Amino acid sequence: MMRLERANNVADLRLMARRRLPRPIFDYIDGGADDEVSLRRNATAFADYELVPDVLNDVSTIRTETRIFGQPARWPLMLSPTGLTRMFHGHAEHAVARAAARHGLLYSLSTMGTTRLEDLAQAFAGPKVFQIYIFKDRGLTAEFVARCRAAGFHGLALTVDTPVAGNRERDRVSGLSLPPKLTLRSLLSFALHPSWSLPALTGSRFDLANVSHKVDALAAGPMSLFDYIGGQFDRSVGWRDVEWLAREWNGPLAIKGVMTPADARRAIGSGATGVMISNHGGRQLDGAPAPIDQIEAVRDAVGDAPDVICDGGIRRGSDVVKALALGATACSIGRPYLYGLAAGGEPGVDRLLTLMHEEFRRTLTLAGINDIDALSRRHVRHRSVGGSSGLPRP
Repeated sequence: MMRLERANNVADLRLMARRRLPRPIFDYIDGGADDEVSLRRNATAFADYELVPDVLNDVSTIRTETRIFGQPARWPLMLSPTGLTRMFHGHAEHAVARAAARHGLLYSLSTMGTTRLEDLAQAFAGPKVFQIYIFKDRGLTAEFVARCRAAGFHGLALTVDTPVAGNRERDRVSGLSLPPKLTLRSLLSFALHPSWSLPALTGSRFDLANVSHKVDALAAGPMSLFDYIGGQFDRSVGWRDVEWLAREWNGPLAIKGVMTPADARRAIGSGATGVMISNHGGRQLDGAPAPIDQIEAVRDAVGDAPDVICDGGIRRGSDVVKALALGATACSIGRPYLYGLAAGGEPGVDRLLTLMHEEFRRTLTLAGINDIDALSRRHVRHRSVGGSSGLPRP
């Protein structure tokens, strides 16, 4: 805990995670597709926006509460779905969900997670969303819907930007597999990180727990389950499938991976209650826009009612303020909490959420904002254009 208390921001936790994890495992968290242009731009694009403060407002108290997926949140942040969480710490998704609950935040479990959705729901009473795909086997997708309903999940997030897996070259170089293989290239790195390697290699096996009942996970080799899931990605998925899922679920549903105003309108028209503006953390289509650059146009396209969640690049609480001013309902984070998890387990996630919440409230105070509903586009502007946000209308 004393070590974690020395972390002042996400960047510090990232360095701690890098020191603790073997290089192939760290690169899985940290890397993106191809030349990693979108990965870098997701975060650096926030610096292109300036906050324009009000002064002489009473900021002795600040209201930050909101609703995401129809559920209450202490402030406008949710924890994104991330796959293979057990690779980064043995307590896996349970540690992240417990930290989210303490901070009054919504947690999202991935289809590619390492904890069964029923087990998480039984242990975690807080607001929760399940990230889902429409698979070639529609029966598998329908099964997930039924399981989520029975387990008490509050919403679904349908990921639509993975017709094929992105070209994540760091993982190709390291030979990362499930479970990690001690290749000649990676052997030294694993050996130099015994605090990770010994528990990982002697504890519970790595498993995609929500789909492993479909195959004998790992029986045909370390990539068999990945091969199964990869083979289930369906390149023919269309808007009629979204309409079908919306009818099947009949509850809060966000489409994750939307980047354009036209697709955002189509998502809401197909039965979704919100969209998550996302390029999959720069891990799919390299060169895709940074999510923050799309917020204003997407909000204008869908109107005031739907959730518009900015997913990607958030590294500071001030980033959340900028996104809200542009029209986002909330932001979601993945890598930042994984850095915290890898650095120190559940206390590491707790430290990350504490730091970001403090940054968020401090930014609102310095900007003269005493209620997040008072944030508007006049509070942010693009550096390349004086006044307003300077972004084109759709």
